[in-house]
Amino acid sequence: MIENMETLLVLSRTGTMMEASTELRISQSAVSKRIAVLENYYDKRLIQKKGRRVELTQHGQRLVDKVSPILSELRDMFIEEGAGGKGELVIGVSDAILSSWGPEVFYRTRQEMPEVDFVFHTHRTPVVLDRIRSGEFMVGVCTGSDTLDKDLQSEVLTHEPMVIIPSACKPITFPKRGELPVITIEDYSGAWRSFRDEVTRLRIKRVVSLESFFSVAQMAIAGFGHGMVPMGVARTLKVPPSCLINLGNRGLTRPVRFVARKSTYSIPVVANFFKSMTQHLGESTG
Repeated sequence: MIENMETLLVLSRTGTMMEASTELRISQSAVSKRIAVLENYYDKRLIQKKGRRVELTQHGQRLVDKVSPILSELRDMFIEEGAGGKGELVIGVSDAILSSWGPEVFYRTRQEMPEVDFVFHTHRTPVVLDRIRSGEFMVGVCTGSDTLDKDLQSEVLTHEPMVIIPSACKPITFPKRGELPVITIEDYSGAWRSFRDEVTRLRIKRVVSLESFFSVAQMAIAGFGHGMVPMGVARTLKVPPSCLINLGNRGLTRPVRFVARKSTYSIPVVANFFKSMTQHLGESTG
């Protein structure tokens, strides 16, 4: 019955049978069968189709609200029993971090924790936070402000400078008047929500938005326009530092933070991971 409940939770978050089956690593028919078992057991419709997506019925939402904290507590119990300083650490990481400076920092951290198996998952920040809440991830390393995440324990690890990659990497100077048009990340990004006010203050205007900072950088390099990305992305793509405009000097950075549920934050393996990350991070993101 627990795996059926887990399936309903995943389906409620993903919204489609296909995405739920991919996350659970089972077939779509298996997802349907598990939901059907729950509906037969409770004699209630728990899901309903809405276009191409699936949403919870009133009964389904009530069930999810009831069982979600219980399943999270069960996950915490097993984590606490097996993670006194050893075992497995399941980590959710923002895409742009794991694609740039993240692996180097994580590798150094793992060398100091050889008894721990690191399991990485990369997603957008909102997805990482949701899976921390559900207990699927023990910790997260992601971006953005913690203003809306008061239910989680969050510590800022560093502030990564944002930079502008000039179109076709041809050096430019920041205009003294008017706005500088840029390609950058879209609204859903935690990073954008954390610094959008500063973007306005600096007279930078987003004219095109994309889902990935690496896509932004590649478009700028190709000559489609100026791209605003984190410093680590520009370095990973080996953009010449001489042509970059470092916005960190103007106060525009993206916060990189360590996040965990309050109930797991003090577990030794989590505390040791945080301590080691803090020590190594400054060497790679400055």
